[in-house]
Amino acid sequence: MTFIAKPRLHHPTLTKNAVGYTRRDYEGKISTLCAGCGHDSISAAIIQAVWELDVQPHRVAKLSGIGCSSKTPDYFLGASHGFNTVHGRMPSVLTGANLANRELLYLGISGDGDSASIGLGQFAHAMRRGVRMVYIVENNGVYGLTKGQFSATADRGSRSKKGLVNNDAPVDLVGIAMQLGATYVGRGFSGDKAQLVPLIKGAIMHGGAAFIDVISPCVAFNNHAGSTRSYDHVRAHNEAVSRIDFIDLAQEVVADPAPGEVLELPQSDGSVMRLRKLHVDHDPTDRRGAMNHMNELAEKGEIATGLLYVDPNATDMHAALETSQVPLNRLDESVLCPGSDALSKFNDSLR
Repeated sequence: MTFIAKPRLHHPTLTKNAVGYTRRDYEGKISTLCAGCGHDSISAAIIQAVWELDVQPHRVAKLSGIGCSSKTPDYFLGASHGFNTVHGRMPSVLTGANLANRELLYLGISGDGDSASIGLGQFAHAMRRGVRMVYIVENNGVYGLTKGQFSATADRGSRSKKGLVNNDAPVDLVGIAMQLGATYVGRGFSGDKAQLVPLIKGAIMHGGAAFIDVISPCVAFNNHAGSTRSYDHVRAHNEAVSRIDFIDLAQEVVADPAPGEVLELPQSDGSVMRLRKLHVDHDPTDRRGAMNHMNELAEKGEIATGLLYVDPNATDMHAALETSQVPLNRLDESVLCPGSDALSKFNDSLR
């Protein structure tokens, strides 16, 4: 596979932030995702957020699992630390890295398949332990790399590209995150950058486990009946020597709804997704109120977006475990292995 890197040369007049970097310095390789994919807008929002916050790229560690969403860390923060784990295992690897070096900013990038199915247990324990990180789920409700099967977050009653109806109840990652102890919880829409960038900035500055669920519609499976770019039409009019799927290019959906306004997004199966931006008088410090509000909107077929819940007095895993203020990866052997006398004193204290 060939990757195309962006030119290293920058225009000399590009604006620099307080630590001397331009916005281009926070970018990565050229995206190989489908044209119009909302995931690319999420990458752009992350780039904008860290640039505006004057984050030094080498102070960031980005980790991901498997899926379209987990490919995106290659498209931003090219000068940062990065690790691509196996399917669903990103949270535990991130937890270990965080324990070793608490001074880095940890970005966990995942998808609805990666976090709500095989990685659901990993996701739950990362929230429960209060690992200080920014955990972003790029949620499109399908398995995009394997041709659009329902993911665990797909709404009941939604239809697949083949017309199948999803009869399973959806996994609500936002509700689970709040129930299990996440202290910063938000939901955004990939096409609403004006809302998403501040959400990410707030998560970066937060002192505990921050979770953001970003609705990011998949454009690759908009192959409705009658389209000349549908799979069936192309195969019926093509004398191909091999079976090659064609994905029509699509325009990304972009919007900037006002607080309290409903944004209606037509889906390829004929249904309509309804996103409601939170009112300006919403109290994000009231966890029970936030959950009740989400449930009320869900009964009306609407999805709340914005900062749903935040604990201004949040602590993280290091505070709970009383770990060393010095990162573990910088402690020498004399501190990590103090000897048999220290071990005996510790054992005696437990008797």
